[in-house]
Amino acid sequence: MALSFCGNDLNNSYSVEKGVLNNGCFVDALNLVPHVFLLFITFPILFIGWGSQSSKVQIHHNTWLHFPGHNLRWILTFTLLFVHVCEIAEGIVSNTWMQSNHLHLFLPAFMGFIAATTSVVYYHNIETANFPKLLLALFIYWVLAFITKIIKLWKFAEEGLGVEHLRFCITAVLVVLYGLLMAVEVNVIRVRKYVFFANPQRVKPPEDLQDLGVRFLQPFVNLLSKATYWWMNPLIIGAHKRPIELKKIGKLPIAMRALTNYLRLKDAYEEQRDLDKAPSIWRSMYRAFGRPILLSSTFRYMADLLGFAGPLCISGIVEHLDNKTEVLLQNTYVLAVLLFLALILQRTFLQASYYVTIETGINLRGALLAMIYNKILHLSTSNMSMGEMTLGQINNLVAIETNQLMWFLFLCPNLWAMPVQIIMGVILLYYLLGFSALIGALVIVLLAPIQYLIATKLADTQKSSLDYSTDRLKKTTEILKGIKLLKLYAWENIFCDSVLETRSKELTCLRTFAFYTSMSIFMNAAIPIAAVLATFVTHAYISQSRLSPAEAFASLALFHILVTPLFLLSTVVRFAVKALISVQKLGEFLQSEEIGDDSWRNGDMPVSLESCKKHPGARNRKQPLRYQMDNYEQPLRRQLRPTETEDVAVKVNNGYFTWGSNLSTLSDINIRIPTGQLTMIVGQVGCGKSSLLLAMLGEMQTLSGKVYWTSKPSFEPFLCHLYSVAYAAQKSWLLNATVEDNITFGSPFSKQRYKAVIDACSLQPDIDLLPFGDQTEIGERGINLSGGQRQRICVARALYQNTNIVFLDDPFSALDIHLSDHLMQEGILKFLQDDKRTVVLVTHKLQYLIHADWIIAMKDGSVLREGTLKDIQTHDVELYEHWKTLMNRQDQELEKDTEIESQTTLERKTLRRAFYSREAKNQIDDEDEEEEEEEDEDDNMSTTTSRRSKIPWRVCWRYLSSGGFFLVFLLVTSKLAKHSVMVAIDYWLADWTSSASNDPISSFISDDQSYLLVFIILCGAGIVLCLITSLTVEFLGLSAATNLHHNLLNKIIHAPLRFFDVTPLGQILNRFSADTNIIDQHIPPTLESLTRSTLLCLSAIGIIAFVTPVFLIALFPLAVAFYFIQKYFRVASKDLQDLDDSTQLPLLCHFSETAEGLTTIRAFRHEARFKQRMLELTDTNNTAYLFLSAANRWLEVRTDYLGAVIVLTAAVAAIWMPFSRLQSGLVGLGLTYALTVTNYLNWVVRNLADLEVQMAAVKKVNSFLSTESENYEGSIDVSQVPEDWPQHGEIKIQDLCVRYDPMLKPVLKHVNAFINPGQKVGICGRTGSGKSSLSLAFFNMVDVFEGKIIIDGIDICKLPLQTLRSRLSIILQDPVLFSGSIRFNLDPERTCTDDRLWEALEIAQLKNMVKALPGGLDAVITEGGENFSVGQRQLFCLARAFVRKSSILIMDEATASIDMATENILQKVVMTAFADRTVVTIAHLVASILEAEQVLVFSSGILVEFDSAANLLAQEDSLFSILVRTHK
Repeated sequence: MALSFCGNDLNNSYSVEKGVLNNGCFVDALNLVPHVFLLFITFPILFIGWGSQSSKVQIHHNTWLHFPGHNLRWILTFTLLFVHVCEIAEGIVSNTWMQSNHLHLFLPAFMGFIAATTSVVYYHNIETANFPKLLLALFIYWVLAFITKIIKLWKFAEEGLGVEHLRFCITAVLVVLYGLLMAVEVNVIRVRKYVFFANPQRVKPPEDLQDLGVRFLQPFVNLLSKATYWWMNPLIIGAHKRPIELKKIGKLPIAMRALTNYLRLKDAYEEQRDLDKAPSIWRSMYRAFGRPILLSSTFRYMADLLGFAGPLCISGIVEHLDNKTEVLLQNTYVLAVLLFLALILQRTFLQASYYVTIETGINLRGALLAMIYNKILHLSTSNMSMGEMTLGQINNLVAIETNQLMWFLFLCPNLWAMPVQIIMGVILLYYLLGFSALIGALVIVLLAPIQYLIATKLADTQKSSLDYSTDRLKKTTEILKGIKLLKLYAWENIFCDSVLETRSKELTCLRTFAFYTSMSIFMNAAIPIAAVLATFVTHAYISQSRLSPAEAFASLALFHILVTPLFLLSTVVRFAVKALISVQKLGEFLQSEEIGDDSWRNGDMPVSLESCKKHPGARNRKQPLRYQMDNYEQPLRRQLRPTETEDVAVKVNNGYFTWGSNLSTLSDINIRIPTGQLTMIVGQVGCGKSSLLLAMLGEMQTLSGKVYWTSKPSFEPFLCHLYSVAYAAQKSWLLNATVEDNITFGSPFSKQRYKAVIDACSLQPDIDLLPFGDQTEIGERGINLSGGQRQRICVARALYQNTNIVFLDDPFSALDIHLSDHLMQEGILKFLQDDKRTVVLVTHKLQYLIHADWIIAMKDGSVLREGTLKDIQTHDVELYEHWKTLMNRQDQELEKDTEIESQTTLERKTLRRAFYSREAKNQIDDEDEEEEEEEDEDDNMSTTTSRRSKIPWRVCWRYLSSGGFFLVFLLVTSKLAKHSVMVAIDYWLADWTSSASNDPISSFISDDQSYLLVFIILCGAGIVLCLITSLTVEFLGLSAATNLHHNLLNKIIHAPLRFFDVTPLGQILNRFSADTNIIDQHIPPTLESLTRSTLLCLSAIGIIAFVTPVFLIALFPLAVAFYFIQKYFRVASKDLQDLDDSTQLPLLCHFSETAEGLTTIRAFRHEARFKQRMLELTDTNNTAYLFLSAANRWLEVRTDYLGAVIVLTAAVAAIWMPFSRLQSGLVGLGLTYALTVTNYLNWVVRNLADLEVQMAAVKKVNSFLSTESENYEGSIDVSQVPEDWPQHGEIKIQDLCVRYDPMLKPVLKHVNAFINPGQKVGICGRTGSGKSSLSLAFFNMVDVFEGKIIIDGIDICKLPLQTLRSRLSIILQDPVLFSGSIRFNLDPERTCTDDRLWEALEIAQLKNMVKALPGGLDAVITEGGENFSVGQRQLFCLARAFVRKSSILIMDEATASIDMATENILQKVVMTAFADRTVVTIAHLVASILEAEQVLVFSSGILVEFDSAANLLAQEDSLFSILVRTHK
């Protein structure tokens, strides 16, 4: 049949007798003109333009400059394209009824389609190049198109075609669209004035885009790129070549930054302050973020309504397969195209809705974090210390509550979209199936509450399991922190059991959790089967007619649609409930008590003595001026004396201060701190010295009285709010930052000053040991420093700050005598006093009192004496004498101290040991990893990329096998069986409905019965299999989790001490916290979801291929596309996930760090700097999270479009195949399955990516499972060791050689010694000489590779470790206490009587204090013993050693942090209480072993002298006497 434009079946096709315009074909030809015009004009411009475009930079920011009416133009153009498609369809369908082809019916429409596409491409390029003059071509095109369409419409009207004709309607719509586009073009001319005006308008891109750091372009790109996330392509595809780093994702646009959103939320919150009741967070959230949520809900409604097009189109296609109709909407090809377009649109709207809610949720989270942080900075300290607000609660607010609210916002649109979706679904079902549909819907609705019940139960179990896991973590942390002590006392199994006990409670919860999860999964899979069963069985009994395939499969598709909202509804309701609780907690927190009045902080009051009461002296170092002196006696070193009246920096009058209860902690305080002088505060442990400092800083609650901070006379009022105090707290507080940042603490860096401070604090040797010098990260997540090193860094921070007043709270407590002296001389007397700074020093070291200009003596919370040393000497002789005796003792120690910087050097040694070993271990780890990689890969360029896109099958197999082989087998078989049955049910339905259409009525009844029976049996089997699979997956996961944790804990607790030196604590803890949590709760559901969605997709594709084999041809390119999409996405998603995780940690740390160091931050007045840091960290984390969710949208849009193409090809293949071959039921089956593919394709990829990330946790845990354990067995059986061994305490050391690790050098070489029972032995030697190594050798904690130690006739290396360690006692240098009762800390084995415990406490001078505590022996010790001072903790550790009545006691420098008086008593006690036992004292202060009966002197691992102290002193040239002499 010849092609001709106007067709050749009519004679008058080309005649124009009735006038040119009255020939319809000519009018259609006229319509071609504008389209052709546009194509001719734009193509050359486009090609020239595109040639030069490629050279542009990737992000060239004028790209994103939009012309006015930008979005409207895109929407109109898309609508135009759709209408053109309709016009083409209408033309083609009309053409089929003609005898010859009439091209004019559809060709102009087709050209219109191409022209419209060109117009938008052209427009985009002009906009990119910002060259509006070229828009003139488009303007002309719209005008021409508008005119030609108007002519066509007018001719239609003349011929009497009206609204009832489709052709008329299409033309009318086109007229409107062209008119609107013309208006948009006119508007651009009006605003930009690029033509017809003298001076065109110059425009600049938005502020964000002038900053090249902003890489998140979603708000700035055009609509098409917005909808398909096209702008993400370079990032996601680039990830394959090199990992995505923080630099690559840049900054957030201004509108999304935490600060912007915080201000929005805060304004909304503060607006409600005027009302009587507390401001509502809900209302503030609505005011700040209501609009985007409404937009998202609109998108959601549109998507849901479009979702119903699928089932309706399927029903149409199946119904009209074999009959040709004139009606456009009954043409199967038209329906297939409609189905495709509806799917594409529905998915686009759905993803847009998701994106908007996620962006809003992230904005809300940023705002809430900023609000919480702001509040933390104003929290009153008593809240923190009285336990009303614990760190844990604050961390929960930050980590959990804000995320709950964010998630609630994500799911928010579902709350109102779902009911609409459900109602629509039921109406359509009723329309298809009549009454029986209501029965099916009823089943769904009745089962939904059960879903909700399960969901709430899940939430409860999760909460209780969270409590147990927090508890378990706390116990694990304590074990790891005190691991050395536990091993030395052989208590590791007791503590391990307590962890396992908590773990078993947690596992009980997890079992319940697993059960409910599997029930939830089961309900989700079984409800649609049950609903379909109920519906079709009812229909078979009620209805006279048989179901047609069209009805059956449309209703099947509808049931699939209905299940999702019902399943999600329970989740959404649960999140809503959680959100309510979170808001309540947040509200309480935001209303909690703040620190005193803030007005003095902001310096907005006149500067009087009053107003600056909390402002420590100004930051001007040239001050202070001196006033007249008076006649107080002073040490001669300084001629200047404080005046009674004026020269006071801080003054307290009648102060009564409290920590929150109404009982005053400090009472009747009247003191003054003289300006520019050194004031010392002394007193016994726990008398309120630190509290006094905090009271002056305004951290305590004032019951009565006043604190006055003197400012200089008011010629410097502007400095008033700058005043800050350099404060070093007693408990050292470090930032997670480099050493340098910790010391400079935000002040400008001055090299000279920095060096002076480091020398004063003797930090240089420590810094030299660190791997990166002073650029090494320290703090929570950094390198573990010892107490002394941490303390010196904190003191250095206080010295470095340029403030007039310095508060030092017991800076010497963790330092040995030399460091203390050096710090006192160089740091305090020289560095600070030369600057004329006012120093307040709390200390136990009374020998420094001679340097003090002013002394405040405290006792039991009040001031005992105040004045110069001379005053006290004259007025309070008794106190002075008491001090003198203590001072003499300290001085003796000072003179006889043989050991230069002993304790410090020990700390340095452990640090050095930790580093070298850690480096060695890291090398080994790296080598292992490299070996693994080499096994996996050949060495070529693509190794990195292919390694990054490989799925870790080996780890998956390890995980599954740790769950048990039986369960794995059951899982595989039940999964396959379940999916086979599901397919069988649907196939049976297809067969049943198809058979009806061509069978005679006679066999109708009998057949129906048999069909029905099989159908019921299949459905029943399906439901049972759903139950089995869901239970199997969860319990497989649970058993894997149980085994992995149990093995991990056993391995780690029995690892040698060396392992803990080389592995950072945080790394071990991560295995127990984050990784265990992932294995417990996250892997099983991911695994389930992955297997389910994969099998669903495979079965669907199998069915489609079975129905229409032609589909396989199309499948190949689709599979290739899918492969590349998932490959690129998985790599990018993993990187972004890592970025999200790695940026979250610093944020959470910053919060807990701030809460811990509140007093320091406020004393320094550094709140603003910390706020700024928090905003930066939040923004970084939000950027990563936004990119991650945009990447998820990128994937979903692409897989959804692929799914839509699958549906289109399946439909076209079915229509195109000759009908005789196909049962219409099978076509319905194929299409219904094709529809489900769109839902599940992206889940396959997302779950794969998630599983890959989660399997990393299994890999990390596995890496620890290869650790070597200590050999606990020993070669002697326990029964062969006497019960009371060692009864005498005789120690023989024969040719002993010791090293820490087979890879390291020996630390003790060929040591021989003999210690008689009951002897008091001292061990000394220079640092690193191997003293402490010997103490560890007694407990077989180090590698004894030659020689032996024999105690009471038994070689200790042959003993089982448990026996050996439980029979000796040791007191360590660092006091370690565990949370629990005092009784538990002294005797965790519960073997001693109360009398024995009281006796031990009495010996350790603690009896009275413990008696006074509520509960006595059962009084609570908080984590780490924080509720006792360091000295008291050390005394508890002594008591612990006394409780174990062992005949050998080893003391490893146990008296470092005790004041002199207490230490005096202790030395006596050890001599009396242990008179008949062997005591080995490792001395860092030689003075303490001058009384010893035997002294062992070591030098670099060799025992050089072994004799009594007196004999060694008598020998002039002995090392011992040299050591003693050099320090006299």
